[in-house]
Amino acid sequence: MKAPNNPENENVRLVTLRSLNILDTPPEERFDRLTRLARRLFGVPIVLVSLVDTNRQWFKSLQGLDVTEIPRCHSFCGHAILGDEVFIVPDALLDQRFYDNPLVTNDPRIRFYAGVPLVVHNGIKVGTLCIIDLVPRTFDDRDKELLSDLGKVVEQELEGVQMENIDHLTQISNRRGFLALSTNVLNLCKRLNKPASLFFFDLDLFKEINDTYGHSEGDRALIGFSQILKEAFRESDVIGRLGGDEFVVLLTNADHQESKLILSRLEQIRTDSNKTAARGYDILCSVGIVAFDPNRHQSTEDLLEDGDRLMYSHKKFKRTNSLQ
Repeated sequence: MKAPNNPENENVRLVTLRSLNILDTPPEERFDRLTRLARRLFGVPIVLVSLVDTNRQWFKSLQGLDVTEIPRCHSFCGHAILGDEVFIVPDALLDQRFYDNPLVTNDPRIRFYAGVPLVVHNGIKVGTLCIIDLVPRTFDDRDKELLSDLGKVVEQELEGVQMENIDHLTQISNRRGFLALSTNVLNLCKRLNKPASLFFFDLDLFKEINDTYGHSEGDRALIGFSQILKEAFRESDVIGRLGGDEFVVLLTNADHQESKLILSRLEQIRTDSNKTAARGYDILCSVGIVAFDPNRHQSTEDLLEDGDRLMYSHKKFKRTNSLQ
């Protein structure tokens, strides 16, 4: 058996895949109707919308299988994303790459495979729409064209998922996207016993910016603060805008000291940004920081509730001291 190689852009590819916030999400009819259609059109027992993650192949939609993921090293789709065209294996038992693959020698006993790479907006291949048969078969140019056309529809749906999870103004995760991604991250932290912290931010005097300079300038302040967050935190941290002037960041695998260093870096970046921009006002914020406790925080919403409470305590403290 030949395990698939990693694409040259594997790191960027994985970041792009995770930015979709779709891994480990429940089934959705918009994808299931496409796999049902492909199953009917091609007359095959198995059709998958498959996303190729670091060490696994996970199925957003599946017809004819009762597992939601398999190891990437066994993946046919891992080979398919290395090219641009439909990847075809007419008979897996006659192919040196697959004849002794566990998916061929054991259930589901794949004999035929055809998969079209799924490409998202930046040209990155995140997975495939694939069809599988338990007997060898041919696949002509018309078949390739039909599978490619269906793949383009799946790509459109993936683009829709991404747009639903992104805040249009700041281009970071919106509340829906943040909750989806952070829930998966926290579950991983639980399994690996890794620390996580939530930073809950609220802009100070934001109403005054809107009232004095107008809502367009308020929008620029929100965009500016999102850029400060992206510069201060790491690429692996989950950054989102909950709505209005509330922002959150989920910091993972960092101890208390590192969290303090990141907050200090953020304050320096924010101060430098205010000096450089010379907008006539400063971007100011209050923050609540809460450490994730799996015994107390049963969900991301629990963590947000604690962060919100601590943030308002910080805001109240600053207001009280400014009057003295």
